[in-house]
Amino acid sequence: MIQVIMGSWALLFGILLLMVGNGVQGTLLGIRGGIEGFSTFEMSIVMSAYFLGFLGGSRAAPEMIRRVGHIRVFAALGSLVSAILILYPLFLHPWAWTLGRVVMGFCLSGVYVTAESWLNNSVTNERRGQALSLYVIVQMAGVVAAQGLLLVADPSGFVLFVIPSVLVSISFAPILLAVQPTPAFDSTKPMSLRALWGVSQLGCVGFFLLGGVFSALFGMASVYGSEAGLTVAQISGFIAAIYLGGMIMQYPIGWLSDRMDRRLLILASSLVGGVASALAMVMADDFATLLVAAFVIGGTSNPLYALLLAYVNDHLDYEDMAAASGGLIFINGIGAIAGPLITGWMMGVVGPAGFFLFLTVLCLLLAGYAGMRMTQTDAVPVDETVSYAPVLPTASPVAVEVAQEVFIEAAQEAEAEAEAEEQENAGSGGQG
Repeated sequence: MIQVIMGSWALLFGILLLMVGNGVQGTLLGIRGGIEGFSTFEMSIVMSAYFLGFLGGSRAAPEMIRRVGHIRVFAALGSLVSAILILYPLFLHPWAWTLGRVVMGFCLSGVYVTAESWLNNSVTNERRGQALSLYVIVQMAGVVAAQGLLLVADPSGFVLFVIPSVLVSISFAPILLAVQPTPAFDSTKPMSLRALWGVSQLGCVGFFLLGGVFSALFGMASVYGSEAGLTVAQISGFIAAIYLGGMIMQYPIGWLSDRMDRRLLILASSLVGGVASALAMVMADDFATLLVAAFVIGGTSNPLYALLLAYVNDHLDYEDMAAASGGLIFINGIGAIAGPLITGWMMGVVGPAGFFLFLTVLCLLLAGYAGMRMTQTDAVPVDETVSYAPVLPTASPVAVEVAQEVFIEAAQEAEAEAEAEEQENAGSGGQG
């Protein structure tokens, strides 16, 4: 682990600053939109726009990199991100913000693709899993730390928009100045959606529903806080609890997933997340309960992305895993685009409680579907499953393909060890 940090600290530090900046603006827009009198549905369109741009960027970035190279793409998209953060308070209109969020999502997706390519190229195959784990921790820590910055200035002013712009601008310096060779870039043609459905119906349904859950948490949590009358400090604590839960629970759930029927763990995690959402809906007036519920919701929903990915891989041949990741990201992206829109509509109908109602419905739907699939198909034996690799719903196709490589390498090592053990046992038997 120390060697991974020493070899890629500049990349990880740059990503940390980038996530702090992105985390600040994501929460700040929800708060500022309430101050400016934007309706809940208008804010849902603004928040949904980010995921539309992110999905478009994840598909366009590889071609951009092939045409002009990593460094130019990284610098150009990074400059746009920094500029947009400054422009938000100058154009206080929902449609201007919507356009800004589309561009922001597109640019950040391209930035992530580039940075993750460099990170993957900076480590050996043996340490790729450690690098992926560090990357996940840095991402989550950045978003959690971002919430504290919201307390340093008035959200109705200009300063809080300047801070993430500066952080994003600074984040590119250690990455661009690091002595790292430009990696070769090649993307895998995605598997068709029909083929994916044939491989794993639970995986497809799960990725779609989880896209809605994550985008609601990432995009609408601050809008909920503003509509519910929470203070800026309370909104910051509420969102920090969501991501803190995701960071802490990623590894216990990963450990369990390698030792039991993954469908049962998907069912249990979704059910716990749904119950926590329902509890928050009926006890939202108690802020302590709200924080606990936020921790549990984040702690169960964030690891589900990697858990579902591992489950799909259990049903794939090695050579098909990378191709499957592109289709799964697309399905997740469609769910993410719809998530804030439906959440905003529900909040408009039933009030702020609609935020938790949406999360409850989606989590329980996933739990119910997992339970139904358990009655229709047999479980993959635990000793035949691939190993869990941490990856977040914010991941670009590069990070997901890196996770797929970790899956494949771990499975191949396990097969080699099993074959060596069989040969050793056969040799011992022959000598006896």
